[in-house]
Amino acid sequence: MIRLSGVSKSHGRQILFLEASAVINRGESIGLVGPNGAGKSTLFRLILGEESLDDGQIAIDRGVVIGHFSQDVGEMSGCTVVEAVLAGAGDVSSCAKELHQIERAFADPDQAEQMDALVERYGEVQARFEKLGGYTVEARAREVLAGLGFDAQTMDGPVDALSGGWKMRVGLARILVMAPDALLLDEPTNHLDLESILWLESWLAAFGGALVLTSHDREFLNRCVTKIVEIDAGELQTYSGNYDFYEEQRALAERQQEAQFARQQAMLAKEQAFIARFKARASHAAQVQSRVKKLEKIERVEPPKRIQTVDFEIRPAPRSGEDVVRIEALHKSYGSRIVFDDLDLCIRRGERWCVLGANGAGKTTLLKLIAGEARADSGAAVLGPSVKLGYFAQHAMELLAPEQTVYQTLESRFPTANVGALRTLAGCFGFSGDEVEKYCRLLSGGERARLVMACILFDPPNLLVLDEPTNHLDLRTKEMLIRALDRYDGTLVLVSHDRRFLTALTDHVLELDAGKPKSYGAGYHGYVLASGHEAPGMRQ
Repeated sequence: MIRLSGVSKSHGRQILFLEASAVINRGESIGLVGPNGAGKSTLFRLILGEESLDDGQIAIDRGVVIGHFSQDVGEMSGCTVVEAVLAGAGDVSSCAKELHQIERAFADPDQAEQMDALVERYGEVQARFEKLGGYTVEARAREVLAGLGFDAQTMDGPVDALSGGWKMRVGLARILVMAPDALLLDEPTNHLDLESILWLESWLAAFGGALVLTSHDREFLNRCVTKIVEIDAGELQTYSGNYDFYEEQRALAERQQEAQFARQQAMLAKEQAFIARFKARASHAAQVQSRVKKLEKIERVEPPKRIQTVDFEIRPAPRSGEDVVRIEALHKSYGSRIVFDDLDLCIRRGERWCVLGANGAGKTTLLKLIAGEARADSGAAVLGPSVKLGYFAQHAMELLAPEQTVYQTLESRFPTANVGALRTLAGCFGFSGDEVEKYCRLLSGGERARLVMACILFDPPNLLVLDEPTNHLDLRTKEMLIRALDRYDGTLVLVSHDRRFLTALTDHVLELDAGKPKSYGAGYHGYVLASGHEAPGMRQ
């Protein structure tokens, strides 16, 4: 369906692809992986023709329609949410627009002489519109929007009223309703909650075309792809299987290459030692010359290219009292909508709670109440004795001083820490070398999240309240954070849509659903087994 042959592309002095080749076949589900800046989004733009190749070629079969979702969804205004989806649904949208234009032409006396041509064209466009499922497209749009978390009232409301994250969902809905032959999805799970991610997984499982996606959600990759294409030093390396299998195969290949490299180095050392020992002896001249020629002909084995991983060790947190958070008879409402009514909960020292619930259930509100960022209408959420709170929320990233560098930000938070400690901290969270001199105003969402997390964890609190801490983090940073928090000895309360994060780090679940909230004395995996569903909104 799509073939990349000898593709080369560079941005300035950075070489992204060098004679790279790959094939995308109909029906394949491919995960595109590689470190940030490796060229994943660039590869999508090359396939779409939005950027030109330096060399090589990309061949796309005739008639193949490609749908592309990226984080830049463009301007949306002046229409309802459903209309915004239909307006961007590709060919079916174009056909509908042309049908309306021809219908207006039928009623125009000035075009009476062209009636035969208009009728013929109307028949052609109508046949195409019907083939694309145009007469059911609005129903499909509403079904997709519902799966992505929109209620009926919001679907028929103005798209202008939506936040940036919800407009992202509209952009994704456009591509899914379009139903192209090939889907290129760049981080489709950003801004989605767990229920919407689960729905998207089921939709993609039924999709019959070619799928290529990037994602920082490991479980999403495992469930949605059967092949991994890794961008590795300008080349495209293909691995059969999901993300877990790719990691195993990559590690195996690395061990094999390391062993082959070591064997060759030992052989080379032995031969070079012989040459050095006997090169001055005339009696061994022929043997020395023979071995010199042999070494010149040997194809050298390259050492394995290791992925650099740096772990962050969280220092021991100060000890708190046994009751870390006590919530008693808590009531909270926004206007006529009651979020909590007579909620009771006790979180004890060392426990690790995740809060689950559909959109609007009150997950973030509960974390704000615990962190003192919101006030209850009645009742209370009280921190226990000796509790030192650390609170991560998305708005915290906007509080970074734009004109401070990464290093200056850390230095201002921890003025007594030495330079080495702060540089080590920065390196653990992905800011190595000159990157510590990067201004906060130039940081990406993921970089800002890493910086805020570094500020929280350097001098660890004994109660960590984390609201979607993995948003914008890449797979390697997530794994580093999981390993660090796994060794954390304080109390943890978090909201996340990342199932690997939840499974690895939680031992209690609070489910916020219609009716009274329910707690489970087990982590996320135990919750799934006990409840029979992966998220509160996914009940059958």
